[in-house]
Amino acid sequence: MAISRAQLAKELEPGLNALFGLEYDRYENEHAEIFEEESSDRAFEEEVMLGGFSTAPVKPEGNGITFDDAQETYTARYTHETIALAFSITEEAIEDNLYDRLASRYTKALARSMAQTKQIKAASILNNAFSTASPVGDGAALCSASHPSLSGNQRNLLSVAADLNETSLEQMLIDIAGLTDERGLKIAVRGMKLIIPKELQFVAERIVNSSLRPGTADNDTNAMKSMGMIPDGICVNHFLTDSDAFFIKTDAPNGFKYFNRSPIKTAMEGDFDTGNMRFKARERYSFGVSDWRSVFGTPGAA
Repeated sequence: MAISRAQLAKELEPGLNALFGLEYDRYENEHAEIFEEESSDRAFEEEVMLGGFSTAPVKPEGNGITFDDAQETYTARYTHETIALAFSITEEAIEDNLYDRLASRYTKALARSMAQTKQIKAASILNNAFSTASPVGDGAALCSASHPSLSGNQRNLLSVAADLNETSLEQMLIDIAGLTDERGLKIAVRGMKLIIPKELQFVAERIVNSSLRPGTADNDTNAMKSMGMIPDGICVNHFLTDSDAFFIKTDAPNGFKYFNRSPIKTAMEGDFDTGNMRFKARERYSFGVSDWRSVFGTPGAA
């Protein structure tokens, strides 16, 4: 009895899945160093920023108490994208026993393409952090000097753009410590992780992890290291495109988010007309930021 293509597809499917899984698991998911993953069961997700109350005023004797209004200030929307790619192998190639040489190679390439696409999508949030063409929920760029709030404009951008050095990093940490909420009340936010492109990894290591101050002849202590600043260390992201921009991720809640709508799935089938075997991979997700206070950045001096 001749083996049908449907039977052949079943024979090949376990091999495809094994090859795909091995390749994808070995890839280092750099987005996980920045984004918190959440699941989703709808076409998009929305998160609303709530403005609290201002400071309480003095109540003069005999006067009525002052009422304040809480309100929604902006909404961050995450619209999921469908990411998919496919390839096919001719019936003749399979007949000539080229499956091992072709399919295994292309399934690894397919896994690599899907994985790298995800990293590019994630890094685009920071690559476009200074562009008003890619605004966050409040209408400003992710890193901006004019985030609108109920207490006036706020910023998560160095007032003077600077390259990565001891002075600029210290100033950024000072600015983070001065962040306020939507009503202008001070909030206890710390800089947790330094996010840099590959070009800055050696400079960052000397600044953050040296026991003594870098680039000086004296014996001063490296205050950032001794004070435990940037406790989560340095994150080198190889998909950042600006060689002198850098960022500090803070511990503000509801910041960088990765919504996983549909995890990656693989499938294969035989085409009746051509006899070709077709392989595909597909997933749905979105990346974004809800609260801009979760990051502070600068595009660098150049």
